[in-house]
Amino acid sequence: MKKVTILSLLIFSGFSGYSQENKIEKDTISSEFNKLTIEFSAGQAKGIKPYTNGYFSSNNDKFIGSITVNSYNLGVRYMISPVFGLKMDIGYLDLVNNKNTISLPFEMKMYTLGFQGVINASRLFNIEKPSGRFGLLLHGGIQVSQMRPLTANEMSLTNPTLMVRNHNSGLKEYNGGLIVGFSPQLRLTKRVSFITDISIVTNLRQHFAWDGAYSDDSNNLSGQLVSMSAGLTYSLGKNKMHGDWAVIKDKNLVQIESMQKKINDVETLMNDTDKDGVPDYLDQENNSVAGVAVDTKGRMVDINRNGVPDELERFIDQNNKETTKANNVEMVQRFINDGYVATYFDTGKVNPTNVSTEGIDFIRTYLKNNPTESISIIGHADEIGANDRNLKLSKDRAEAVKSVLIKSGIDASRLTVISSGEDTSVDVTSEEARKVVRRVTFKVRK
Repeated sequence: MKKVTILSLLIFSGFSGYSQENKIEKDTISSEFNKLTIEFSAGQAKGIKPYTNGYFSSNNDKFIGSITVNSYNLGVRYMISPVFGLKMDIGYLDLVNNKNTISLPFEMKMYTLGFQGVINASRLFNIEKPSGRFGLLLHGGIQVSQMRPLTANEMSLTNPTLMVRNHNSGLKEYNGGLIVGFSPQLRLTKRVSFITDISIVTNLRQHFAWDGAYSDDSNNLSGQLVSMSAGLTYSLGKNKMHGDWAVIKDKNLVQIESMQKKINDVETLMNDTDKDGVPDYLDQENNSVAGVAVDTKGRMVDINRNGVPDELERFIDQNNKETTKANNVEMVQRFINDGYVATYFDTGKVNPTNVSTEGIDFIRTYLKNNPTESISIIGHADEIGANDRNLKLSKDRAEAVKSVLIKSGIDASRLTVISSGEDTSVDVTSEEARKVVRRVTFKVRK
């Protein structure tokens, strides 16, 4: 009795100490784990004491006695935190004498209701990783029960009408006491575990002996019972992993990961694909020629609106002051043929973007100034979609540009449409890279 009481006090002291630290733990531990668990178990329960003379349960010829399944238990557990929780359970016990002993026959039926605190010892002692699928729970609390003896009253052998001992058959008594125990468990699947349990119950109020007779005063109106059981637990909740084995993240770590993600998003937002000094999210012309001056919206500066960026004009002027007009034309042709003049399209569209029509204007100006020249209009598409569709899409884009040039006064005979289909020169997973190849380029026909 003293050992059980001391063990109970130790467990309840642990619960109290843990509850004082619980507020700190809530600030540092994530609550994203399955908190609710259903438990079912069956096993053997034995009354240890008291018994009246001639009645007992243990089989002295066996090390742990004969094993009989005579108890069933159903419980529900709610973990307030990853380490500490509460449990309520109901049970049914049918205690009878061991048939392999010389004990007089007896039977005691019991119905129990328990309220306990539970500690996940694997987390408490930080042995989750080395223990793997194994786990250990400690529990303790109070249990109330209804006892109903069914043992036949003992009658005198010489006078069958004389009752020698009254076993109170059919009467009921309500008792209460302390229960403590430990439960090793093994996780079978992500949500199901196999659990065993050894518990000791000390009833602080018990008039009946386990055979049904009234206990002697020397037993101090108390009784003890031990139970061993095995069963299954099932974890309820939105997470797939059983709550007793869930990976618990430090909230501070979660906040750091969230902050890191935001930083990465900002870095992505500040990318500058065409290296013109204007971030992509502000750049309206995200394909400007390297080294060419741009305005605050990333558009190449063309003050005289002749279709040639001013920076390129200055470059041409500075390097060709002493060249002939033919050489200037040749340089412009090379500028066109090398793909520096282009117009761009949104995904799946055949009309140029509003900010990329300068390329068409450049070609129109060139053809106006060089009436003997002709141009090939080459349509391109990115790799998103079927090949046949992209081939048609690239042709439609070239046709759309041709239509604009014709309407601007260029003779159709000077314009030839070419469908180049998919441009596979860039990373197909990069949206920014695909913007560069959704375009129409031009070549001067000789």
